[in-house]
Amino acid sequence: MTGIAMPNPDPAIMARRDQIVAGLREIVKGEGVISSEDERRAFETDALTAYRRLPLAVVLPSTTEEVAEVLKFLDREGVPVIPRGAGTSLAGGALPQEDAVVVGVSKMARVLDVNLGDRTMRVQTGITNLGVSGAIAHEGFFYAPDPSSQLACTIAGNVAMNSGGAHCLKYGVTTNNLMGVTFVTMKGEIVEIGGDAMDAPGLDMLGVICGSEGQFGIVTEATLRILPMAEGARPILFGFPSSEAAGAATAAVLGAGIVPVAIEFMDKIAIDICEDFAHAGYPLDAGALLIVEVEGSPKEIDEQLARIGEIAGAHGATSSRQAKTPAEAAAIWKGRKSAFGAMGRISDYICMDGTIPTGRLPEVLKRITEIVEERGLRVANIFHAGDGNLHPLVLYDMNDPVSLAKAEEAGEEILKACVEVGGCLTGEHGVGIEKRELMTTQFTEAELFQQMRVKSAFDPNWLMNPAKVFPLALRGDARKRAA
Repeated sequence: MTGIAMPNPDPAIMARRDQIVAGLREIVKGEGVISSEDERRAFETDALTAYRRLPLAVVLPSTTEEVAEVLKFLDREGVPVIPRGAGTSLAGGALPQEDAVVVGVSKMARVLDVNLGDRTMRVQTGITNLGVSGAIAHEGFFYAPDPSSQLACTIAGNVAMNSGGAHCLKYGVTTNNLMGVTFVTMKGEIVEIGGDAMDAPGLDMLGVICGSEGQFGIVTEATLRILPMAEGARPILFGFPSSEAAGAATAAVLGAGIVPVAIEFMDKIAIDICEDFAHAGYPLDAGALLIVEVEGSPKEIDEQLARIGEIAGAHGATSSRQAKTPAEAAAIWKGRKSAFGAMGRISDYICMDGTIPTGRLPEVLKRITEIVEERGLRVANIFHAGDGNLHPLVLYDMNDPVSLAKAEEAGEEILKACVEVGGCLTGEHGVGIEKRELMTTQFTEAELFQQMRVKSAFDPNWLMNPAKVFPLALRGDARKRAA
């Protein structure tokens, strides 16, 4: 694997592969254990497709109790575990290793309970993000976090990475909409954390679990906060002459105290590629565009869009177009939601995930362009401008190792630039393997050791997703300190 190291497989575990598979088949019957090489290929990577490893085996339990028995068995055997939802992680969070068993939750996708009075919903975590809202839409409710991969990504992965999405500017990310979980430790212990109440007594263990990237255990069920749909919503498109102008307009809208549901950004490259795919009516003569959506009563929507239009005009907006019908609104969002897929039609890419203070958008966008052009590459910027969550797509050729190395180097420099202006390495994709060695850019050794002590408390043998998040060079010392 170019650029990112992974631990060498343990020969003792590899030699016991048949025995381990047989033990898993005793727990999960039927087709729940995948062991042939061809079938395991489907699980060798996630959405960070530049990196691949064939897992030792794959197991797909159907119940929390089966997950507990599987983890208990693998802990006893000393076998690493890679938790997996749908495998849409863009940071390599579900990347396997050869001596590890992938434990997926895709067969656990039921809605367990809906309580409209308390505005909560209990689900198994293999359900897709879009499936959650789809199950309650007829009641006039929805689930707020909406990552672009929501058609495929699962609640399990959303909880692991604290996922966000376009509409999280107003409603928050997963942690703001998660009320409780059923959580299984590596020892096979089933723990209930949080619940139907808006706040739970004691330490905020739910806050520890959400965003922990499969380091502590596997979340099999979740209690989610659901919300009544707004009376109405309307997106508007603005074209700008440059990325800097669009970034400045974003900062000005937020600085005026306006909180839209979403503010999404695309630069010139992204506009052209997404319009060619979705035919959404994006302005092809613009250097950048913003999609701004507001909601409320018709009068509220008109008032908000009028104020936003004035601010956009003061920052050089060259065009604007409000959606007049639900079909027009859907087309505008189709272009944005399908952006990553549209980009994949024309180039390989690495998608960054740094987050910055919104007031620094213009200068950071300029710096991103400089970093990429210095290496002879191109970048398409598509991101959640409202909360400063950047998604620069660094375009490269996967078949050219030099091109991949340059893309990785550019990505690292972009993330460092985000940290330098007071931002952070990740907004919603997580650290995974992609940003693992950059953690020392944001955290001191003392801070990282404290985080690793929490990891050791949940998973003393470091078997749960072991090669992710924490720099490899610090692991030995961390485990000694925890002991």
